[in-house]
Amino acid sequence: MDLFRTTLRPTLSKEPIRLSDRLLTLGSCFADSIGSRLLNSKISTLSNPFGVAYNPLAIHKILRYCIFNAPVPTHTFLQQGDVYLNYDFHSEISSLSRSDLERHLQEKIGAAHHFLKDAEWLILTLGTAWLYTRNENGEPVANCHKQPAATFTKSLLTQKKILSSFDDVYKELKQFNPDIKIILTVSPVRHVKDTLELNSVSKSVLRMACHTLQETYAGVEYFPAFEIMMDDLRDYQFYKRDRIHPTEEAEDYIWEQFVNRYADTDLKSFLEKWKGISQALHHNAFHARSAGHQKFLQETLRKLEELNGTVNVDEEVDFIRRQIIV
Repeated sequence: MDLFRTTLRPTLSKEPIRLSDRLLTLGSCFADSIGSRLLNSKISTLSNPFGVAYNPLAIHKILRYCIFNAPVPTHTFLQQGDVYLNYDFHSEISSLSRSDLERHLQEKIGAAHHFLKDAEWLILTLGTAWLYTRNENGEPVANCHKQPAATFTKSLLTQKKILSSFDDVYKELKQFNPDIKIILTVSPVRHVKDTLELNSVSKSVLRMACHTLQETYAGVEYFPAFEIMMDDLRDYQFYKRDRIHPTEEAEDYIWEQFVNRYADTDLKSFLEKWKGISQALHHNAFHARSAGHQKFLQETLRKLEELNGTVNVDEEVDFIRRQIIV
């Protein structure tokens, strides 16, 4: 028993993730964190393809674009200086040409549409219950793009509003992909610009909504990333210098809990093998031509070739072969 902390151990999921499964992540920064680790573990993943989105309504709207392969309405575009942006997506998706931005967004939406059609899992990470709506038309935005505050009205989403929005998109998603399973998380990233008090209110609304959704809908689960950060790790050493974002160590720990909960036996076995191979791939030798390092490369190549057919390791095999002296 650990006398100095409370340890959260998520129970095993009834539906495990397999190595062959496809996963789409959408939402807050934590969707990037989980998504990047899934990708680095050779799991077929489309990781937050439209950039971060924080409030549930914006995330649901992005998901609806993916389901219907829908065109992006003209009134959602804006120009900031010589840069074109869109209110429904993060500012990392931008262009110096509106036509280029429109084409780029439709390509991304099309790719996500086809990926989602056959995906087994959807991970939605909610960041905040605070919502910004455009005063000119009342539409919620995913990003304000540093427009004047008078352009928007800020309000706190109610659980009722979140549930109603989810119900609509859940029905549409299940018609599109009946077998898909959904994992909900609340981002452990703190939105201190809303003040600590209002950040707590916001996270409480999100957490209550997730609990209700998990209890109400088939194939919907909650993963306690927020609780692991706040109640298990529970120390500023696990925050970056901004005291807002989790450190890489904290994200790794949450990832381990995610794997323990969701990965099936074969996937866990693969991840253990891949962890060692991944470390080998990132090893920097002082003497690349030495007999010892060449033997190390040959052994790494053998391990990679053993996985050939299980996952695609062509890029990694080519990387190692280029270093081997014949």
